[in-house]
Amino acid sequence: MSIWRRIAAALSALASGEGLAALFDRLRSPPERSVAFAIAVIALGAKMAKADGRVTRDEVTAFREVFTIPPGEEENAARVFNLARKDIAGFQDYARRIGRMFGEGSETLADLLEGLFHIAVADGAYHPAEDDFLHRVSVLFGLPDRQFRSIRARFVPDADPDPYDVLGVEPGTPVAEVRAAWRRLVRETHPDRMLARGVPEEAIKLAEKRLVAINRAWREISGEAA
Repeated sequence: MSIWRRIAAALSALASGEGLAALFDRLRSPPERSVAFAIAVIALGAKMAKADGRVTRDEVTAFREVFTIPPGEEENAARVFNLARKDIAGFQDYARRIGRMFGEGSETLADLLEGLFHIAVADGAYHPAEDDFLHRVSVLFGLPDRQFRSIRARFVPDADPDPYDVLGVEPGTPVAEVRAAWRRLVRETHPDRMLARGVPEEAIKLAEKRLVAINRAWREISGEAA
């Protein structure tokens, strides 16, 4: 059964009056974690669009870039988006439950935050409301501020990213430690690692841009040290 059919089944299991937030207390183990990941990105993306005040065609396209939605399955993705938009529960409640589901500070939550950043910058701009939203989500996820800045540096197009921010290390860190950070990020970006964390196959393409960014950052830093 495709992930989109499994999402439809999860939505159908909601009792009358229950919102999406209830799902995040139930979908805790494989393969449900991949369903939860997809629902979490779409639902928080909907809340972010609400905070931004608009949904652009580019943002809708970005959902398709994060997830490959086959013909005939758009309705299931749209249903999650619309439920989240209308749900009286705030994004804080979503983020707290999602954080508990995957484990506060986990790499899966960092993967999820990357998906949200991808959507946020899809229209070529990064608005203050989006920055505030994503930072607050990151805090609720229990992610370190340096990790938030690392992800932000890879996505926000306002300047050339600081390679130290991209690798999550402080300027002046010994090259050996920077190399260790780079290697750890490369390992964590391997598709098998991401699948094991609950990232669905449909979203593994997120790793491609991350790997390009972290390798570029390492080349810049190692080149300076040479």
